[in-house]
Order: sequence, then structure tokens, then C-alpha cells
Amino acid sequence: MSNLLEQLKSMTTVVADTGDIRAIEQFTPQDATTNPSLITAAAQMPEYQEIVDQTLIQASQDAGKDASAEEIATLAFDRLAVSFGLKILEIIPGRVSTEVDARLSYDTEATIAKAHQIIAQYEAAGVSRDRVLIKIASTWEGIKAAEVLEQEGIHCNLTLLFGLHQAIACAEAGITLISPFVGRILDWYKKETGKESYAAAEDPGVVSVTTIYNYYKKFGYNTEVMGASFRNVGEILELAGCDLLTISPALLAELKASTDKLPRKLDPAKAADLAIEKISMDKATFDQMHAGDRMATDKLEEGISGFTKALVALEQLLAERLERLQSQESAETSAAADVFLVYDLDGDGFITREEWLGTDAVFDAMDLNKDGKLSAEEMGAGLGTMLHLAKA
Repeated sequence: MSNLLEQLKSMTTVVADTGDIRAIEQFTPQDATTNPSLITAAAQMPEYQEIVDQTLIQASQDAGKDASAEEIATLAFDRLAVSFGLKILEIIPGRVSTEVDARLSYDTEATIAKAHQIIAQYEAAGVSRDRVLIKIASTWEGIKAAEVLEQEGIHCNLTLLFGLHQAIACAEAGITLISPFVGRILDWYKKETGKESYAAAEDPGVVSVTTIYNYYKKFGYNTEVMGASFRNVGEILELAGCDLLTISPALLAELKASTDKLPRKLDPAKAADLAIEKISMDKATFDQMHAGDRMATDKLEEGISGFTKALVALEQLLAERLERLQSQESAETSAAADVFLVYDLDGDGFITREEWLGTDAVFDAMDLNKDGKLSAEEMGAGLGTMLHLAKA
């Protein structure tokens, strides 16, 4: 018998909720999604240091010599997210979600501008915008930004979604996909009620996603529902049949290890027969429903705050890494200058083959423009390369 993961994939698109490329290779999901917390974790893994360093060096060059490490780190964040996204797209057949800076969650115009920057980076790398979802928090301002982007052919994933009002606003705005957060809803209710556990079918997060799914299918909305932020396998099994589910590597492994039978729980045909009242959404209605839903209000603010803290931590990590790279580069540059003065016997600013006391092979390797003489820049580049190779 096939395992639970294989059965789930037969009725639901499975998305890997990770920035760890190894995990994506292991579980072969259709799509993948990342956020600052996941990228921060991945960026600290030794196997991804090359991606991080290359991104920082390019950002440093583009920012200019007067830019601070913090300014370069901020510039590098989007590029790092795209760098990971490009690596992920080499593995998966579907789409990758890349997140807009959470600090822009209440700024429609800034969100649109940032999304344009992200898409431009993907397209410059030869990736079609159809393979990218711009991930935006489900504030009213974020939803309005996504509505504009969707009209431009830039597809969006609205995250930090906890209430039906957010889901309806997204559907009416023509958003491609939403990510209601199952586990975070459960966390809130457990803390609020003091109840330690819920049966899977009664889990408040499961109930919320089921309600949203049925509403969408009842009224024929094209917006896809992707359940996210799971705390246990039981929540996932109760949402079998949902359009998409984004699942952490640990829970993917648990699903893969079981051969229990998996019945479908969510079905468009069943939703069509339900008695559901349609709600017309505008900003006044959205604000009223949001104010009346304390869980959604609390969790949206908490989520934006959490992603912002993760982003600040990532920028600090990048700034520290950049300082180490620059210190190493400074030492190599100084060494190159000292060596250059030794070989530039006549002081004309170039080292000829006659002045060079090393081997011809090394001279030829450093003579980048093949003019028969070495400049200080060629010496610096060549010595830097040799030092890196010696350390490898």
C-alpha cells in the first residue's frame, strides 16, 4: 500500500515549507515556500555558505563603497531569497513563494514596488513569473497591493491569513493563492481556553480552513487554498483534498513513514451543496469583521512582528558575515599591494614578464587581458584566488 504522503499527493498539491534544499530533494514536492525564518536557518548551514557569500559580495558591489554593512545586508535579503528560490526551482516542477519584507505590510505602494524588484530578479535569471508567487501578509493594504500585481500578471500568495474576512477579500481581489495558518490558530485557542488538545476534526485551525475552502468552492472562486503552519499530522489528514498543503520536512517524513489509508475530507462537490451565505467585502466590512475577530487580529499582528524579527536577525547575520568577508578581502588586498611593489622593479605601475620572478604559468594565469604585463588589479585578483585555493 502507498504511504500517506503518496496518497495525499493524489488529491492535494504538496508544498515543502522549508528553505533547506536537501529536504526539497528528499520529498519531491510540487511547489515550495520560504520565509525569513526559514531562510535564516538555511543561511546558517555550512552547505549554503557559498550562496550567502556570493549574494553578499554582489550586493556589496552594487551598493557602492560608502554603504554600511547593515545597508548591504538589507539589499542582500531580497537577493538571498531569490537565490534560494532559483536553487529550489532547479528541483521542483512547480512554483516557489518568495516573501515581501514584512515591514511593508501596511504600505500598498511599497509592497508593489518590492514585488516588482523580486520579479525582475527572477526574470533576469531566466525564470518566468508564472513560476513565482509573491508572498504578502493579508492586511487590507497587502491584499490591495496583490490585486494590482495580479492584474499585471504577477501571481501572489497571501500569508498570515486567519479569518474568513481576509479570505473573502483575497478571493474578490482575484488573488492566486492564500495560506491560512492552521497551527497558529490552534495555538491561540489553546492559550485562550487552557485546553491542552483538540480532536483533529475539531481543531480550530482545521475548522477555519475547512470553512474557507467550502466558501470558495460554493461560490466558484478560483483562488487556491493552501493550508499552512501545521502542528501535527492529524491536522493535515483532516484537510486531505484541500487545494494545497504546505508541510514541514519533519511532518513530511512522518507522512511518508505511515501506510494507513487516507480518506478525502474536502471535496468541491460536497461544498456545492452546503447552505452558505455570501458576504460582499469592502474595507468597512473587512475592518469591522477583523475588529470582531480577536484571534485574527492578534495572530496577524504577531505574525508580522515575528517575520520582522526574523528579517532583522537575518540582516544582522548577513552584516556580520559581510564584515568577515571584507576583513578577509582587505587582508588579501594588502598582501597583493606588498607583493606588487616587490615585483614592480622600475615603479611604472606594471610588472613585466622580465620583472616577474615566479613561474610562467602563474604569470599567464594572472595576466587577464594577455597584454604581457600585470597591473595591480590583476595581481590582487590573482593573489586572492590563490589564497582561497590554499584554504580550500
